[in-house]
Amino acid sequence: MHPDLVPERLLAAYAIGIFPMADDQGELHWLAPDPRAIIELEAFKVSRSLRTLHSRGVLAITFDRAFDAVIDECADRPEGTWISDEIKEAYCHLNRLGFAHSVEAWRDDQLAGGLYGVAIGGAFFGESMFFRESNASKIALVGLVEHLREQGCTLLDVQFITEHLRQFGAVEISRVVYEQRLSRALRQDCSFLDPPGQPPQPMSKGKERD
Repeated sequence: MHPDLVPERLLAAYAIGIFPMADDQGELHWLAPDPRAIIELEAFKVSRSLRTLHSRGVLAITFDRAFDAVIDECADRPEGTWISDEIKEAYCHLNRLGFAHSVEAWRDDQLAGGLYGVAIGGAFFGESMFFRESNASKIALVGLVEHLREQGCTLLDVQFITEHLRQFGAVEISRVVYEQRLSRALRQDCSFLDPPGQPPQPMSKGKERD
């Protein structure tokens, strides 16, 4: 494992608002965007059509059922990726330690989309998402937000603003404000897994309808 990506260093970096990305040559860089993009959990926006799909149980949502497959899919991009093999190894190790988590969206037993990130206290740091089917990554995000609310978390960090995330209510805040929010969230006694050590039950089941 890359010496800069050992769990202690990674978790310490997240605790002060820094995260790693790799360039096209695989060289590691540490970033701390200012402004920082977050999704306010209580102001999360879901379109009527997406809410209808989710409420109908169009896809099954699970947690930590296929972390390695999710990060592999997130890294498999024709345009290139910042998720190097070393980063994959490091985050798979964090998953085994209980700090990195995935959200999966399934059509029957086929992985249709998902996302992964890091959870510390009441903060979840979203890293990447993917889809094989239309709306699958969006449904996974809806499942994540519902779960974070249930667990009492208060900070969903999405790093950079995009039009895709803006539709869900993502906003930018200053580095100073972000650090204040992060400090409060890290002091929360939250567990992503409920009960601790056991994966949450699927939130919805069914087949997708076009």
